[in-house]
Amino acid sequence: MFTGIVEELGTVVDRSGPRLRISATTVLDDVAMGASIAVNGTCLTVVGWGDDWWEADVVDETYARTSLGALQPGDPVNLERPVRLADRLGGHLVQGHVDAVGTIETSAPDLRVTVPAPLLRYIVHKGSVTVDGVSLTVAAVHDHGFSIAVIPHTAEVTTLGRKGPGDPVDIELDVIAKYVESLLEGHR
Repeated sequence: MFTGIVEELGTVVDRSGPRLRISATTVLDDVAMGASIAVNGTCLTVVGWGDDWWEADVVDETYARTSLGALQPGDPVNLERPVRLADRLGGHLVQGHVDAVGTIETSAPDLRVTVPAPLLRYIVHKGSVTVDGVSLTVAAVHDHGFSIAVIPHTAEVTTLGRKGPGDPVDIELDVIAKYVESLLEGHR
């Protein structure tokens, strides 16, 4: 479980087959084999690390269903370690399970993202959504997506300030909305 509060911008060092190597420092403070680290909102498992890098094995399914498949060496990525039960929950509950890849229509600070139509029912005005692992509040819902008012700090310390129209972004919907829908389906 994550919060959507990015701890560090890492950089893709290498992508060789299923192995993804990322340069980082902060998220390595208490790293251990098998630990989870979210990369642009996708939960990955640490399989190796050094002083300023770590590696994960990424299966084809993950590359195909997230924007991680488009990553190239030198690309910046948002990194976050899982929340500890004693930590503050600064964002919202984020699983690290990407629901879909959206597309940026308009860059930050007035970020506008297009998403697949079936996801729109989970997106509500002033509700939470995760874009590339960043917990954000929906400013408006549109026919094909949503808008976010990105503050300068968030644009500076995440990839959202570097991405532009046409760029893919990983979208994770609010898990509570998905559970509520599932529970209500049983009553219909």
